[in-house]
Amino acid sequence: MQITEHLKAACKQLENTGDSPRLDAEVLLSHCLNKNRTWLATWPEKELTQVQSLAFNSLLKRRQSGEPVAYITGSREFWSLNLHVTKDTLIPRPETELMVEIILEQYPETANIKLLDLGTGSGAIALALASERPNWKITATDKSIAALTIAKKNAQQLNLNNIEFIHSNWFEAFNEQLTGHPLFDIIASNPPYIPQLDPHLSRGDVRFEPVSALASGEDGLDDIHLICQQALKYLKPEAMLIIEHGFDQKAKLHSIFTHSTYKNICQHTDLARLPRLTSGLKP
Repeated sequence: MQITEHLKAACKQLENTGDSPRLDAEVLLSHCLNKNRTWLATWPEKELTQVQSLAFNSLLKRRQSGEPVAYITGSREFWSLNLHVTKDTLIPRPETELMVEIILEQYPETANIKLLDLGTGSGAIALALASERPNWKITATDKSIAALTIAKKNAQQLNLNNIEFIHSNWFEAFNEQLTGHPLFDIIASNPPYIPQLDPHLSRGDVRFEPVSALASGEDGLDDIHLICQQALKYLKPEAMLIIEHGFDQKAKLHSIFTHSTYKNICQHTDLARLPRLTSGLKP
């Protein structure tokens, strides 16, 4: 069978799995052949060997079971960076790129900026900012040693050397060494924000991702409450806290930021015009 025939059959096979069966099929076949999607489009008449066909079908079955494409291929693109991901890390989402955009817009080429990325996972936010602002001093934390290992590996592969990785459950590591630790100009976080009993946690791709990176308490806001309250100790005056959250949590986030005494509170919508980020400045 030619590539075009394989892709047609794969789309049929994946039509009830995810929202983008054609894209999924192309990415999996590209991974199987160690080629890019442009190569597939350029050589649609190429025939697969029996070994390649069997390998492709094996990947398709994993996708049919609901396993995310990023975990099957072990990679995901974020901010044009190719990141290694595993089941120990949350899969970086396109909407999270909005946080990178907002930070870069508000803090242009400025030296001596110190930024903390809380719960870095695969390192997506920290790495994207490090690639754009090589003069910044970036600290990235995660409570998962396995996730930190992946983030460090991504930094090494991308030759980004302006990030310090610290094992910490939110601010715990800093609590132990607060004296003399520099305050930050920016604290950014994409924390867990889904309610623990939300039925979506057991559906689709999400059920393969680490629950600890997705859910937080009865209303999904336990970690956000903690971050907003404790970040004040680690921000310079007029410094920014920016947090990603669910589209239906806009009002609650505004209330939390207000109650925590942040000023100049801004809320930002993603490309789908859904509320996605809340930011505020320390008084």
